[in-house]
Amino acid sequence: GQDSTIPVRLEHVIYHCQAVSRGLRRAHLVADLPFMTYYDPSVALPNAARLMAEGGAHAVKLEGGREVCGVVEALVAQGVPVMGHIGLTPQSVHAMGGHKIQGRGNQARERLLADAQALQDAGVYCIVLEGIPAELAAEISASLQIPTIGIGAGAGCDGQILVLYDLLGLNDDFAPKFLKKYAELGAVVREALVAYGDEVRQRTFPSEEHSYTDATRTSRNNLKAVGQ
Repeated sequence: GQDSTIPVRLEHVIYHCQAVSRGLRRAHLVADLPFMTYYDPSVALPNAARLMAEGGAHAVKLEGGREVCGVVEALVAQGVPVMGHIGLTPQSVHAMGGHKIQGRGNQARERLLADAQALQDAGVYCIVLEGIPAELAAEISASLQIPTIGIGAGAGCDGQILVLYDLLGLNDDFAPKFLKKYAELGAVVREALVAYGDEVRQRTFPSEEHSYTDATRTSRNNLKAVGQ
């Protein structure tokens, strides 16, 4: 329900990881380190440990390029798998002046290429590329030995991300260029709720079909009806 990821606290992520991890069978669970929970190795290490030990995460993800490589190295050295995230990084949205495409122009392109290489060298096992030109994402992906996962970064990445609620069409107000809605469940949900409200007001729900009865009493009434 927030407008950005900045208000999210570590406890929020742990709680949701616990819920997800209990239902996992095969999926790989990656937990984001929230805003200002990894600005230094001494801060990042205990927070990452909580995400894994309490939340059940298999790995952590953090945003940033060369400036976070020291933190990445410290985490990896302690056995914490780390996923990187560069490009349009949501926790830096205010510093970027909004949700703007990153990596346009030669200087910005070279910076992201260098960030990706530095993160790989620091030990990340995968990098999320968000909100960058498709050509640049493909170039970064080809330059690395680790996989990339794109969101708003074209088809040249090794994998893709879309938010579940977005691809199901549950949010009518969110329709960026990169999003393909595979269903329009928002309309289905609204129609169902309107129908439910109408039936409650008309007292057609719950019907006998959806009501419990006392089987013993019903049997006695049936016996009386046939004169036994």
